[in-house]
Formats: sequence, C-alpha cells, structure tokens
Amino acid sequence: MLSIENLSKSWAEFSIKEINLDIGEQEYFVILGPTGAGKTLLLELIAGFHQPEEGLIKVNNREITQLPPEEREIGFVYQDYSLFPHLTVKENMEFGLKLRGDSSKIGENTHRIMDLLEISHLANRYPRTLSGGEQQKTALARTLVLDPKVLLLDEPLSALDAPTQERMRIELKNIHRKTGVTTIHVTHNREEASLLGEEIGVMHNGQIIQVGKPDEIFRKPKSEFIADFVGAENIFDGESRVEEGTAKINIGNNVEIVGVSERSGKVKACIRPEEIIISKKTVKSSGRNLLKGEISEILDQGATVKLNVDVGREFSVVITKKSYQDMGLEVGEKVYLAFKASSVHVI
Repeated sequence: MLSIENLSKSWAEFSIKEINLDIGEQEYFVILGPTGAGKTLLLELIAGFHQPEEGLIKVNNREITQLPPEEREIGFVYQDYSLFPHLTVKENMEFGLKLRGDSSKIGENTHRIMDLLEISHLANRYPRTLSGGEQQKTALARTLVLDPKVLLLDEPLSALDAPTQERMRIELKNIHRKTGVTTIHVTHNREEASLLGEEIGVMHNGQIIQVGKPDEIFRKPKSEFIADFVGAENIFDGESRVEEGTAKINIGNNVEIVGVSERSGKVKACIRPEEIIISKKTVKSSGRNLLKGEISEILDQGATVKLNVDVGREFSVVITKKSYQDMGLEVGEKVYLAFKASSVHVI
C-alpha cells in the first residue's frame, strides 16, 4: 500500500538515511524511537512537506515523491493538533473540504465523521472549550473528513494526561477498525507502540533499525539499544558456549545463565523483568535458570513493583502490587529467581 524505497534527506546536521518500508493496506504501523530519532521528519517527507534527496514514495503503486501535499491523499495530525481557534469543531472539519472545492461533500462527510468519532454534540464548540481528548478527536475528524488513503499521526497522545491517554488508545483502535485507513503513528512511548501497532518500526539516528510484530520487537530485539529502549532492563555482557542448541552464558561474578541460541563467544544476554519469577523458596519450575540472591532495592511503580536483586549480578524483576504484598518482600531478604531458557534473548 505505502512503499518507501531508499529514502534519504539531510536537515541541518541531521539526516534520514536510506529508509525502506512496506506498509500494508489498512495496517496500523507504529514508528517507535527516542526524541531526535527523525520520526517527525520522516512523516513530513511522506506528507510532502519536504522533498527527499534520494528515494521513492509510493501509495498503491503510484509514485508520489514529487507531488505537492494536497495531491497525495495523505492526512497529517500534528502533536499540537493545530486547530483553528476562531472556528467551531464543525467549521474546522469543513475547512479542508472548502479549500479543496468539495462543497458537495461537506454535509455528508462532516456528519458521517462526527457520528463515527461520537463528537456530534461538540459541533458548535470552539477549541478552547474542549478537553485534550476532545481536541484530539476533533483534529482526527478534520483529517478523516478528507477521506485520506494514509493517515499520519505525530505523537498524537503525548500532550494528554495518563487517564486520557489510556482512553484515546482505545479510541484510536476503534477508529482504525471502523475506517480501515492505513495509519502511521509516531511515538516514543513503548507501551503505546505495543498496544496499537500491528507492526512496529524502531527508529534511531535517522534509520529504521528493526521492523516486526510487537512481540518480536519487545522479546527479540536486534541490538542492545533496542533491548534497552523497549525495557529489557536485564542486559549483560557474557561469554557463551553452545552445547546442543543451548547456550551457557557466563555473565560475570560466577553467574551463569542458560539461553536458547547457537551463538558462541562474546554475546549480550537480555531478559525482560516481567519474565522472571521471584520466590522466597526454591520453586518447581520448567525454567532452566534458578539463581539465589538478595533484594537490594524495592521501587513502587503504582500497579507494579520493581525489585532489584543481587545474585552476583543485579537483576530487575517486575511483579504486581498484589503479589508483592502477598509475599511480604523486604530489602535484604534472600530470594530465588527463576526464568526459562527461552526468556533469555542472545544478541
């Protein structure tokens, strides 16, 4: 549906470098990366606000690389929404259609999208009177009313408070399901990417460095940077020796863990903190790894609790608040950590 081939662009001292992406019809694709990775610049290249120095952009096999923005049939919602403050919700939605000369579609499209997004009751309100979530939905409506083939969302939830973000994630999934419009959503929030993305592309220093399903990105990162950025937390340098498809990895201080890998020699081993079981006694488990240590730190994270455990190397473990309270864990307490060999990802 949307194809990007070897796209490159220099901007001041920054550059987008040889981006290649294929995004399918009706797909919800998330570009995940830190601030300054080039995510917004990539969206602006797709939208036609800047011209690339190299590469092609195609929509449905139609090359649009040199077309002006208004001829690309691509909708763009910026982080700050950019609503016209002097126009009502309805007038904001009608503006693009009037500018395009589609006066015949104004009534039909406006009412259809207002009904779809459930904002008909806001039609005569001005942006300053709307909540953050209502402004977000109005910005989406103003774009969707133009029937874009591709929808670009630049950090659409970053300005919202946490409860509104949670509601809007659900809203975005529902809107996508109802409209079927191919969507590219940019964020630095890994939870947002995991919940919304059918596929995720990780961007860093102007490059897409891994593309895959959420489970692949979060559990099989291709580099230490990705592992750290998506929250693997337990990342260790190690020396691996392989025996019958099993890697025995020495991570220092006489600590050895077992993973599923054919890689030998110097490696990095990653274990997500939520994949580790913590207990006060040794437990019967299918996990190949059982380590004894001492709790060095307890961090309350709201719904979850993170425990740092010293087993010779420090491991981070995340459990629910209820599990933590039921177990009555304390700093200085001796505990056991258990995890499967398949939970150890080797880079």
